[in-house]
Amino acid sequence: MEFCPKCGAILIQKAKNAGCPRCGYSAKGKLKIKSSEEMHEQKEIAVIKKEEQTRPTVTFECAKCPNTKAYFWAIQTRAADESETKFFQCTKCENTTKDYD
Repeated sequence: MEFCPKCGAILIQKAKNAGCPRCGYSAKGKLKIKSSEEMHEQKEIAVIKKEEQTRPTVTFECAKCPNTKAYFWAIQTRAADESETKFFQCTKCENTTKDYD
């Protein structure tokens, strides 16, 4: 890639030679455009194991077991003007409960 020595714009290839689209500078000869790309293969992909939960935990009584801790997340499942749906998943039995407040 070459630049105009007068204004610094990128020279573009015209019919016979290269020229500046901004100031009208004309370079002799054709542009030498060179591009390269390197790709590296990634050896390992990081995976979060099921035991390593990254969701926040809250106090919530499970309906199926006596556990009082649950993972919590919220998703907008209805119209934008309505409140989001909250999900609670028991940390022991993995029972999932929805709350539509």
